[in-house]
Amino acid sequence: MEQPTQSLKHEALLLQKELTRHNYRYHLLDDPEISDAEYDKMMARLLEIEEAYPSLSTPDSPTKRVGAPPLESFETAQHSIPMLGLDNAFNDDDILEFHNRTLKFLEAQNDSFKKEIFYTVEPKLDGVAVELVYKNAILTRATTRGDGITGEVITENVRTIGSVPLRLSVLSAKSIGTERIPKLLEVRGEVIINRKDFDNLNKIRLEQNEYLFANPRNAAAGALRQLDSRKTAARPLSIFVYGIGLTEGIEAKSQSQILQTLQSYGFPVNPLIREKITINKVIEYYRELEQKRESLPYEIDGMVVKVDDIALQNALGIKSRSPRWAVAYKFQAMEATTTLRDIIVQVGRTGTLTPVALLEPVNVGGVTVSRATLHNEDEIKRKDIRIGDSVIVVRSGDVIPKIVKIIESKRTGSEKKFSMPLDCPVCKSPVKRVEDEAAVKCINASCSAQLKERIKHFVSKSAFDVDGLGKKLVEQLVEREMVKSFADLFTLDKAKLASMERMGDKSAENIVNALEKSRNITLKRLIYALGIDHTGENAAYLLSERFKTLDTLLCASKEDMEIVEGIGPKTSGAVYDFFHNPDNIFLIKNLIDNKVTVVQSEDTSVKEGKEEDDKKRELNSIKGKIFVLTGTLEGMTRTEAKELLQQAGAKVTGSISAKTDYLVAGESAGSKLAKAQELGVAVIDEKKLISMVKG
Repeated sequence: MEQPTQSLKHEALLLQKELTRHNYRYHLLDDPEISDAEYDKMMARLLEIEEAYPSLSTPDSPTKRVGAPPLESFETAQHSIPMLGLDNAFNDDDILEFHNRTLKFLEAQNDSFKKEIFYTVEPKLDGVAVELVYKNAILTRATTRGDGITGEVITENVRTIGSVPLRLSVLSAKSIGTERIPKLLEVRGEVIINRKDFDNLNKIRLEQNEYLFANPRNAAAGALRQLDSRKTAARPLSIFVYGIGLTEGIEAKSQSQILQTLQSYGFPVNPLIREKITINKVIEYYRELEQKRESLPYEIDGMVVKVDDIALQNALGIKSRSPRWAVAYKFQAMEATTTLRDIIVQVGRTGTLTPVALLEPVNVGGVTVSRATLHNEDEIKRKDIRIGDSVIVVRSGDVIPKIVKIIESKRTGSEKKFSMPLDCPVCKSPVKRVEDEAAVKCINASCSAQLKERIKHFVSKSAFDVDGLGKKLVEQLVEREMVKSFADLFTLDKAKLASMERMGDKSAENIVNALEKSRNITLKRLIYALGIDHTGENAAYLLSERFKTLDTLLCASKEDMEIVEGIGPKTSGAVYDFFHNPDNIFLIKNLIDNKVTVVQSEDTSVKEGKEEDDKKRELNSIKGKIFVLTGTLEGMTRTEAKELLQQAGAKVTGSISAKTDYLVAGESAGSKLAKAQELGVAVIDEKKLISMVKG
């Protein structure tokens, strides 16, 4: 085999080094120096070299994150030190009992023990526990927790996680007692999927007619158990580390020092950890963390309380299944068991029929739940959900409650299987299953249920933004056949609106004024308002930026749209088909006839007053303000956003502090979002950023 030249060896080594550095800046510091496109180009070049010359591919090469050929099965390996579970505490009495039990145990061992115990507390992440083994700084093995004694070897899968170091180096400037890399280091951590990434993952799976994951933990577990690590690489996994197993070369005196040391080696450590606090502070922080729970970018189900002093941990020792020096302080359950009373079918704005579970009302995480989504008929069949079943319901944040499991052992035989109706439950027209999809749709374009939902979308804040035109009023207007299309909205006058139920003259006048103001609309808002399949706000923005005017967009081919970065074949096909449908062309014409005008930017002559003054104040106040960027932005890269802010006179830094004025949070915002929330830093999205910069 031909040997690589010195020049190629040098290029491969340089690419490995630079990609590793950029990966650290992206995943750990959240402060990239290059664009995603540049990173991908460098990675492609390194892959090309290593495929041509396998001898240049090292175990810690960044190309290992792409995934390896499929395995036939998983090997198993024993943990050097067992990965034990934890006892649970469910209230303050339980946690105080744990504290008193710890004190008594230590006093029994040493009569003179009068030392106050300090604890380190960590968010209890709802993920998958893993162990990472590093020998001479290189990641050599990764295993699942398994039964605590033996786990499955998932090394190739863990290598695909961007935040896992493939090679250790002392990356922190501060000294933690040692700056040498240990010969052996076993690190314990929790692999998770962030909420937004999980929702996007399920959205894609729904579109591809694949079964949906019940929760982020299941999705993460499934990803780690893929025999083909290239499939794992496609999942948005991340990790927080929390402890160590067997080591050679680290002599930590406390749990807090262990975490600081791991962070200095390049591992992500959760920013919400509190170090060396008393038991009273533990209880106080539990309350604080419980309040933050729903706003965090990832799911937690409690917090882990650990005696901070390692000498005391050793003195306390372990029981058969759990350590005496740690306990899991669990939050109120976010799942509950109830009865499925019935299944009804709702019709959405695109005609899709969605089954909805009617439940015996039950408290789930402090909220009374009486309905849950069932997604589609295939999901119902896969889970074998029947009317009358006892079911487990979960609720996470603002996400619609869902049934994750039926309790088959409680069946009596009276339960009834569900079938989707053959006719639309609203207009009674035939329904049809979409080819290659799980969706069943009403094919009657005049169906009132669809029209109601389309109108609600059309007047929503991100579309025409018509104040006062709420859900109930829209339903009345459609039911009375006063509105049969979008264009009909602009024929409404004060007299017509005043005749509606609970509608006074003043309210009617306000809605007429709001409709008048909304006639001037940007192309982006119009595209979004039309409710085209597969075309959300981001796609509408990208299309409007590329084609600028409605006429240009109407004349664009499918291929013209598809070459726009970020616009895929589904979106381009849907938009092209929409604007080449005679009915939709007629709709656009009617809107224009009713004096709807597409403008290049928001019409400031219409949106005068406080809103405009606020924009001007924001623009004037940007100069000198400190911004931090995190996550993936939709319409621009973070490098472009940084340049935009700097041109406006703002300062852009890489880390959150009390001096930070704004955090710009995109998709998959990580630890910086939690830190900003903790410090009370204002969090804005990309849309707000553009508004502030461009006025």
